[in-house]
Amino acid sequence: MKKSVWITLSLSLMVIILAACGSDASGSKGDKLVIGIDDKFAPMGFRDEKNEIVGFDIDYARATAEKMGKEVEFQPIDWSSKESELNSGRIDLIWNGYTITDDRKEKVLFSKPYLVNSQVAVVLADSELTSLENLAGKEIGLQKLSSASDALNAHPIKDQVASISEFPDNVLALSDLKSGRLDAVVIDEVVARYYMSLEEGTYKILDESLSPEEYGVGVKKGNEELLTNLQTALDQLNEDGTAAKISEKWFGEDKVLK
Repeated sequence: MKKSVWITLSLSLMVIILAACGSDASGSKGDKLVIGIDDKFAPMGFRDEKNEIVGFDIDYARATAEKMGKEVEFQPIDWSSKESELNSGRIDLIWNGYTITDDRKEKVLFSKPYLVNSQVAVVLADSELTSLENLAGKEIGLQKLSSASDALNAHPIKDQVASISEFPDNVLALSDLKSGRLDAVVIDEVVARYYMSLEEGTYKILDESLSPEEYGVGVKKGNEELLTNLQTALDQLNEDGTAAKISEKWFGEDKVLK
């Protein structure tokens, strides 16, 4: 056989081998799940004082990966391009306080909801503001392309506020609130209460919430096999009590949906 034919056959074989190594029966990349996170989204996923990634979703994802027989890698991403990261194949899952919305359902597959949340408005503890209607004429901050933005856009008060400033993450938004550059921040309630526990007497939540919501895990469309295996593992964590223990560690109670 001619040398050129051997080269062609060898290259074809290499392509087949690489393709086989790139995925397996679970729909992920070999033995590893790459999970896209916002590493400033406490207490769901964030960096601690040792710069290690920790949080409720981090522990939950590790336990799920173990059930699936997978290693896990957490990849901090620009949260405003999370769906692009997923669809490009750079990550396998979006898992970090990822709110299920109709718009996102058109872009990704979702696991069953695992946690209930709501979008709220946070102000400084000594603020005279007490309700959402008090936000009229005020400076509002929120995380860019987040469910906080969706919630505010869907609420009548949106047309009455003075301005809306978008930030890469909630930490920067809260920093501007503390410095007086903002009057309020629209944010996930679980995140707000975490920072309130860290800085007692600094913040308060206005009486009404903007909207209730649920968190889920995002999977690339077309990867139903990975979604099925993921959901099976999540269900097992509920059944054996692991999910409840993780929730009690981070929230002091079992908040995981059954």
